[in-house]
Amino acid sequence: MPSPSNALTISKPSRHCAVVVTFNPDLTALLKLLGQLEKDSDFIVLDNGSKNIDEVAVSIEVYSRCRAIEKIGENIGLARALNKGIAWVKEHGYEFVFLFDQDSRPGDMFARGLIEALERASKLSKKGVAAVGPRIMNPQSMKQTPFKLFNRLVGRTNRRFEGLRTEFKADFLITSGTLIPLAIIDAVGAMRDDYFIDNIDLEWCFRAKAMGYDLIGSDASILYHAIGERSAHPWVRAGLIAHHNPSRSYYSSRNRVHLYGVDYAPLGWKLRDAPRFALKALWLFLSSQQRCDYFSSIRQGIRDAETLTK
Repeated sequence: MPSPSNALTISKPSRHCAVVVTFNPDLTALLKLLGQLEKDSDFIVLDNGSKNIDEVAVSIEVYSRCRAIEKIGENIGLARALNKGIAWVKEHGYEFVFLFDQDSRPGDMFARGLIEALERASKLSKKGVAAVGPRIMNPQSMKQTPFKLFNRLVGRTNRRFEGLRTEFKADFLITSGTLIPLAIIDAVGAMRDDYFIDNIDLEWCFRAKAMGYDLIGSDASILYHAIGERSAHPWVRAGLIAHHNPSRSYYSSRNRVHLYGVDYAPLGWKLRDAPRFALKALWLFLSSQQRCDYFSSIRQGIRDAETLTK
């Protein structure tokens, strides 16, 4: 199977291609994702140094709409891997890119639903639509995640976009399942490589919104996705709080504190997220058996936030 860095001549039955980034994936979950993508989208897979990459590659190669697999050989981070994938999709003449985490599962007619949503919203958008995201369904609780607006005191979720039936205004879309017109990447810019893994989607969405572009959430497509890692804790299962290990908490802490200092991040988000971050850190310090690791990771993340450029 060719690498994204190699020349490749392919026929494109669609205008869109999905980018899937993997890192030590659960093979069953990954193949469910790729099986759904196979139904209505081309896709490429970029692997960030998985231990089981040879097994993964053999299983992926059977899919006819897999256009490339790149074995990166090391963990270069989600942001940088996404940027490599986006560059490949752009280089090979596609119009749209879908971004996916390895453990998400799209519903049927996923790509078609979001592209049609983009076309509907674009007709009503003043400057243009930067991205469209699906309705997120938590597979543990089977609860829908609302589309959020940060700079409102009331009516902050699920506000229809210009009266459309299935499209909603949003200030933020999670990475997985998001559809981006490739022309928008030229205007807004790529994902921040130095964020590595967490809050990449927040930063990019805030940047796009600050430039005047719209973000759209749509009920035209459903994505089954749990934010954070799985946990038996009832708060996590209910979707009230996201669970990450101590090393992930370092990046989450560093990147969100960095976002508190940038002028394009919404004030409403800063005012709501700062106390939420403090309460979550306190909860981890008091309740987790890894409290010392969490304390060290979060403290170091806060300290290192100033090393990121504005």
